[in-house]
Amino acid sequence: MANTGGVNRNHDRSFSQKLTFALIHASIVALCLWLALGAIDWPNPMRARLLAFCAILYWVRHCVTLFVLLKRRVEYAEVFGLCLFMATYEIGFLLLGAGVFADDLSPLDAMDGIAVMLVLLGSYLNTGSELQRWKWKKKPCTKGHCYTEGWSRYSMHINYLGDTVLFIGWAVLATSILAWSIPIFVTAGFVFFHIPALDTYLSKRYGAEFDEYAKKTAKFIPFLY
Repeated sequence: MANTGGVNRNHDRSFSQKLTFALIHASIVALCLWLALGAIDWPNPMRARLLAFCAILYWVRHCVTLFVLLKRRVEYAEVFGLCLFMATYEIGFLLLGAGVFADDLSPLDAMDGIAVMLVLLGSYLNTGSELQRWKWKKKPCTKGHCYTEGWSRYSMHINYLGDTVLFIGWAVLATSILAWSIPIFVTAGFVFFHIPALDTYLSKRYGAEFDEYAKKTAKFIPFLY
């Protein structure tokens, strides 16, 4: 039960791994900033800067997750694997949106405003729901119980839904069909791999309490799935 969904579920501070994770991710974000604000003359400089802002926001949330919310052990293999993936989409989205492969300018418009709202909404659903659970778990009376309150009343994995919404908005900002491979890949990973594995773990940990919660609550998208 310790290893499910490709991660180690045992509680452990693993501070050195988390610090390494945060620092490598910070270097990726720094590269994004250099690309967006440096001497390169992009066809779409404002879009590049907006995409760099998305990377900064994601890094801040990542640090909150690592050093406040995440209680399980983090392995170095997870650190390096996810850093490679983060570099792929954070730098990749920026290059696509900046116009590295584009022949025409892509000025910001109303659709980009919607995309930014999706990025902010997704960030709130993910980190906000996790902070709700973290605060609830700090109460002595909740020890050994399954969290079913806050946004988790509507979706068992509202944090995963938040990341899906975030990546959809991020992909829209990148203005390239290539960018859509990321939200599709991430969502498929949630639905077919992470959610089933996590549900199995939670059922074993909380027993009938979790099973009853699972019967009446959507797994992913409220009121739909």
